[in-house]
Amino acid sequence: MNTSFTEENYLKTIFKLSEQTSGNVSTNAIAEALQTKASSVTDMIKKLGEKNLLDHTRYQGVSLTEKGREKALGIVRRHRLWEVFLVKNLEIGWEEVHDIAEQLEHTNSEKLYEQLDKFLNFPRYDPHGDPIPDKEGKMQAASEISISDLTAGEEVTVQGIVDHHPDFLQFLDQINLIPGAKLKVIKKLEFDGSVNIETNKGNEVMISAYVAGNVLVKR
Repeated sequence: MNTSFTEENYLKTIFKLSEQTSGNVSTNAIAEALQTKASSVTDMIKKLGEKNLLDHTRYQGVSLTEKGREKALGIVRRHRLWEVFLVKNLEIGWEEVHDIAEQLEHTNSEKLYEQLDKFLNFPRYDPHGDPIPDKEGKMQAASEISISDLTAGEEVTVQGIVDHHPDFLQFLDQINLIPGAKLKVIKKLEFDGSVNIETNKGNEVMISAYVAGNVLVKR
């Protein structure tokens, strides 16, 4: 079954939102994520429902059907493989690759992605630390622990980034808070949620509550 670029963007967005909420996704949340009108979302929900890609319960939001989830995972897989390729092989900054991968992900050839996966040596995570589904749709569990959840003295490894905005990623580059980097929590300030950390380069940095909440780690 063929789907348009717009339909694929909706499916991918609903998948990501459902991963965050662990439940149904509201029309308003979809509209906000895609920066479009709620009326446009309603029209698309109807169309995707007719294709058996979504289940919609009035006033309770939408959820992906098994077929819809399978389709969404394929799109996510393509997007994240392209991000790895762009960073690793074309040396494009991790803050730039999202928009380029958004265009490339609509190239729908299973043979292409099998070869790309093999060429990249079957990566499990993209440059932002997001897990990459394999061709069966299985993927590693993403971390749910952020720096904000840690206590003083803990030593951890950065696993993923929640906010993919280019300015935010550039800032993380500057202070070496990138996936794979190790850090130690020196002190947490309760009144504003900021955290004093030591990076694996031996530098002490004070990060805001926003930064701490948007950097995921593994113990």
